[in-house]
Amino acid sequence: MTGDDTTTAVTGTVPVTGPLERGLAVIRAMTASGSRRLRPSDLVHATGLARATVDRVVGTLLRLGLLRTTGRDIELSPRLMRFGNAYLASCGVADALQPFAELIADELDESVSVAVPDGDGVRFVAQVIRRRAMTPVFRIGDLLPADRCAAGMVTGPESPEWAVDDQRMEQGLIAVAVPVRDAEGRPACGISAVSNTGRHTAASLTATALPRLRALLPAMEAALSEARTRPPRPGAGAAPYTPLPDAKQELGAGFLQSLARGLDVLAALGAGPRGLTLSETAEAVGQPRATARRALLSLAQLGYVHSADRRFQLLPRVLELGYAPLSGLSFTEVVQPHLEDLAARVRESASVAVLDGQDIRYIARVPAYRIMSVNITIGTRFPATPTSMGRVLLAGLPPEERAARLSAGKPPRFTGRTVTDPAELGRILDRVASDGYALVDEELEEGLRSLAVPVRGRDGRPVAALNVSTHTGRGTAEESRAALLPALRETAARISEDLATAFERRPLRLP
Repeated sequence: MTGDDTTTAVTGTVPVTGPLERGLAVIRAMTASGSRRLRPSDLVHATGLARATVDRVVGTLLRLGLLRTTGRDIELSPRLMRFGNAYLASCGVADALQPFAELIADELDESVSVAVPDGDGVRFVAQVIRRRAMTPVFRIGDLLPADRCAAGMVTGPESPEWAVDDQRMEQGLIAVAVPVRDAEGRPACGISAVSNTGRHTAASLTATALPRLRALLPAMEAALSEARTRPPRPGAGAAPYTPLPDAKQELGAGFLQSLARGLDVLAALGAGPRGLTLSETAEAVGQPRATARRALLSLAQLGYVHSADRRFQLLPRVLELGYAPLSGLSFTEVVQPHLEDLAARVRESASVAVLDGQDIRYIARVPAYRIMSVNITIGTRFPATPTSMGRVLLAGLPPEERAARLSAGKPPRFTGRTVTDPAELGRILDRVASDGYALVDEELEEGLRSLAVPVRGRDGRPVAALNVSTHTGRGTAEESRAALLPALRETAARISEDLATAFERRPLRLP
C-alpha cells in the first residue's frame, strides 16, 4: 500500500485518507510528548508507525513548514498554529468573550478562562491570567476532564446555571463558572473565575464572582450570537501551501500530496463561522471536488470536522495539533531557530534588533565562530543611523516620524565614513525604503560591513530588523550583497510568516 492509498475506517464506511491520518498522528505525538524536540525514532515508538512511514510524514511536514529541524531533532513549528487559529476564528467564542474575560479579571483581580466542550473534556480557548506566585498554568488548547472542573460541569449534559470547583482539579485551585448559551439555548462554553485557597474559599469566590458573571451573561450571549452570524471575513481562511507540484518534484515519493491537501482543507475551514460547503472548500484550496471531499470526510471521521446541513465546520479537537505548547512562544523563541539556520548558511554572525529611542537594541543573536568576529551581545545598543538595522527600521517609519528622529540631533561620528548630515541620511533612508535593504560599510567601525532587511508584522510594517555582519576583508560590498542578501530576504520572510501565525491572536510583545 502506498502512502497515498485510501483506507477504510475501522467503524462505518467513511474512507479515511491514510497519509492524512498518519500525518495527524505524528503531529499529535509531537504535541503530547511533553518535550519540545523528538527524534524520528521517538515518533516510531509513539505512533506505532514504521520508520519509513514516519520519515515520509516528517519529510512532508518539514517541507510544509509545520515541523522544523534542530540538529537531528524535530520540533513543532509556529506555522502549525494556523489550524488552531482557524478554529478559534471560526467558532467565535474567543473573539466574543475575550473582552468580557478581561473586564471580569480587572474587576475581580482574578484569572478568568473560557473553555468549550470537547468530548469528555473542555478545551481552553481564551483566558486572562493574573500573574502571582500561585497562578493557573492552563494554556489555550489544553484539555481538562469535564467532570473535574467548573467549566466542564456547566457545559455538560446537566448544564446547571453555575458550578464551583473546590480543588477537584488540583489541590489549592478553586473556580466558579457559568454557561454561556448559543442562540438555541445550548451551552456553547463555560466562563470561569479562577483563584486559589490562599486568596479565597469556594464560598467566598462564589459570593464575589458569581453575581458579576451572571450580570454579564446577557451581554456575553448577545456577543456570541453576533460573532456566529457575521459574514466571513474578507480574505479569511489560510492560503494554500507552496504549490504541490514543486514540492512533489523536489521530494518525489517522499512527499505525501494527500497529507498536504488534507491539511490545506483543514486550514481553509476557518473562513467563516458557518463553515464551508464542499464546493466552497474545493474552490478555497484549488482542489477538485472529489479530492476535497475525501479530505473532508476523513477529517470528520477523525474528529476534527463536523458536518451539518451540507456545511463543514471545525471542531475544538483541532487545538490538539500543537496549539497549547506553541501558544506561549515568545518573539525570541520564534526568531532564534531562523537565526541559527541563517548563521550556519552564510557562516557569518546574524542578529535581530529593534528601535529603542534613537538607538537600536539587539534582542536575538547567533555569533559566527571565527578568529575575527563581531563581539556583540543581547542588549547591546548602538545609535540607529550608522547601522544597517537602524536604517532599515528608520526607513520603515512614517515620513513625519522619520524626519523628527533625524532632526533630533546630529548623530555621532564613529569613523571617517560615518554619515552624519541629516539631509544625506534622509536620502539614504529613502533609498533603503525603496530597495528593501540597507548596506552599511565601515560607518560604525573600521573593517565592519553589515547588511540588513526588515522583519515585518501582520500589517506589513517593520517590527524588527535582521542583519548579517562581516569583515570588509572577505570581499567587496557588491560581493557581500550578492552572497548575503538572498539568504537574508528568505529568512526574514520566514520569520515574518511565523510571527504572523504565532501572534495572530495575541499581542506581539518585543523583548
